[in-house]
Amino acid sequence: MTDFDKLANLLFPQIDKTPEYYENMYPERQLKEGARVSRFSPSPTGYLHFGGLYAATASMLNAKTTGGVFYLRIEDTDKKREVDGGVEAIVDGLNYFGIKVDEGVTGENSESGDYGPYTQSKRAEIYQTFAKDLVSKGLAYPCFCSAQELEEIREAQADEDIKGYWGEYARCRKLTYDEIEKNINDGKSWTLRLKSQGDPDNRIKFDDLIRGKIEMQENVIDVVILKTDGIPTYHFAHAVDDHLMRTTHVVRGDEWIASVPLHLQLFRTLGFKPVKYAHIAPIMKEEDGGKRKLSKRKDPEAAVSYYVEEGFPQESVSEYILTILNSNFEDWRRANKDAELSQFPFNLKKMSVSGALFDMMKLTDVSKNVISKMSADKVFALSYEWAKQYRADLAALYEKDAAYAEAVLNIDRGNKKPRKDIAKWSDIPDYISYMYDETFKPCYELTGNADSALAVKVLELYIDAFDIGDDKDAWFERIKSICEPCGCTPNVKEFKQNPEAFRGHVGDVSTVIRVALTGRTNTPDLYSITALLGRDRVLERLQNALNFFREEA
Repeated sequence: MTDFDKLANLLFPQIDKTPEYYENMYPERQLKEGARVSRFSPSPTGYLHFGGLYAATASMLNAKTTGGVFYLRIEDTDKKREVDGGVEAIVDGLNYFGIKVDEGVTGENSESGDYGPYTQSKRAEIYQTFAKDLVSKGLAYPCFCSAQELEEIREAQADEDIKGYWGEYARCRKLTYDEIEKNINDGKSWTLRLKSQGDPDNRIKFDDLIRGKIEMQENVIDVVILKTDGIPTYHFAHAVDDHLMRTTHVVRGDEWIASVPLHLQLFRTLGFKPVKYAHIAPIMKEEDGGKRKLSKRKDPEAAVSYYVEEGFPQESVSEYILTILNSNFEDWRRANKDAELSQFPFNLKKMSVSGALFDMMKLTDVSKNVISKMSADKVFALSYEWAKQYRADLAALYEKDAAYAEAVLNIDRGNKKPRKDIAKWSDIPDYISYMYDETFKPCYELTGNADSALAVKVLELYIDAFDIGDDKDAWFERIKSICEPCGCTPNVKEFKQNPEAFRGHVGDVSTVIRVALTGRTNTPDLYSITALLGRDRVLERLQNALNFFREEA
């Protein structure tokens, strides 16, 4: 037995398995050629960030468009930063926004799939098995340096180009077995470091799937791969996990580019085939004429919970994310107006290198378009589920008469050019407020050529002429019939040709009626509103408006 074997057994006496054991436990996946295995692997340190949702969508599509596998792994090795409910927040956020995993973590204490555990804190024995193997091969060693000694090294390297635990500064690299054994018997704590084989004069090249070819200095630092508690660092854990879970492609933030030399070195040292990396630029936001990263601290929209609470439908957010994920998505959407998002040929190479720009106005426009295409029963069902949690007053209106509420939401829906008044469910209470006596707030501000005197005449005549039994054509003919007695023309073109001859036109007459019934000058189809309000409410509102305008005239 070599000193390296003795050292491995000294450091890991409890580990009796070998890397081969886990290689057999987690065999190569039987997938079609070209299928990609990708993952989303957040830490449960708080809410799901919009940037995380963006990355998860890219990773999911990267796998799904190739017939591959997308899984969720929770990287919880940093227990100090973990928050209660962090895992549930991640899972719920992904579920709400339609990020469907094929395997992995499905809840706080639940998983699904053959390549787990998918929670890193449950994989300590696996990491230590591979760490022990590295020690036995002379590729890793224990480090007993104290925090003070490490600080001394940092101070000594103040003017050095390369900073870190390497070369002459790697004090524990050449400890003998006897020295190590004595330190352990003396109760000294230790971390395990990679014995880097890197050379500062060497450079590595790799092909980033978004950014293309990148060249960087080879890693020479003897990084920590196991902490004093035996838990791995992110660098070591991700290499072991991505190999055993048979990951082929890793989509992650570009802050990890600097770590690629180390990560590729870890794969090689462990004897693994490296994954392919795609590094995403951060989500940017315009501010004061410049751009900055979307901030957890400054921007409420950075948390995906913001979109849930505001009531943005999942489809809207997913559609918007694709507009900023791939530069060709909007052209594809124009050519495939009703196609499912899953049919879009997503391509990592069409992602922005400089960073996608978050635009709330664009999201709002996208969402209005998505909601305008939904059926009334779908709008009702989705907004009702949202309202039960976030707007009890809206839920109460719905519950009073669900059929009426759905009919209100159906006004002008299903047309060739449906209205786009609703961007999110939180818009609905105001949007439908005039359809309920409890929430109707009269406002008698007129526009166009209408004034109080004209309003009095229009309302007096319309109250007498109104018939709830009219179909739409008859209803409009009645409105046109009161134009001339009011001094208006039923022909807008005629008014434009000779405006001095008339007090207004049929549009002004309709405006008076619209304002009286809804308190607004712009609404969906007025006939449909009238029919749903019913005879008694229509006449009551017309009379109330008439009383107001008589006082004003």
